[in-house]
Amino acid sequence: MRLKLLSPGEMSDDQRQTYDESIAGKRGKPPAPMMAWLNSPEMARHATRLGEVLRFNTVFPAMLSEIAILVTARHWTAHYEWYAHKRLALQGGMKVEIIDAIRDRRTPEFDDPKAKMIYDVAKSLHEGHGLAKGLYDEAIKLLGERGLVEVIGLCGYYTLVSMTLNTFEFGLPEGEVSELS
Repeated sequence: MRLKLLSPGEMSDDQRQTYDESIAGKRGKPPAPMMAWLNSPEMARHATRLGEVLRFNTVFPAMLSEIAILVTARHWTAHYEWYAHKRLALQGGMKVEIIDAIRDRRTPEFDDPKAKMIYDVAKSLHEGHGLAKGLYDEAIKLLGERGLVEVIGLCGYYTLVSMTLNTFEFGLPEGEVSELS
């Protein structure tokens, strides 16, 4: 870890307010990158609120959101993010074969057309830096405008998360080994 994470007693009033708000939210605890973001309390406040919206209040069930998150974690080789969201994806009912394929940078087999579309959009955003017209048209038809905006939001927010975790070298919990290389 390259950064000393503050304990609640070491935080300024602004930092503590953001920390307390995150505990009171749906997560029940502060998201790991927020502890780094607290060095910019206003950014931490807004980023944490955005993260809560994207985790809990999109048009997608958690399992579909986790596809975009895992694609993003894999794109950035974000070890902590992969560790945390693989568990959430499994809890949400995602097949281990899909997770393994994303980890191994192979295209998974999807039964659900929305799941495949979210995967295709996330991959295209990260690798192609946008969507070709055909993919865009298909995404609008299948996910709707709100759905597409929320997939973009998931990829963007979790890019911020991944960059933060990678830059400050957040480690995995004791005894855990990264699956990503």
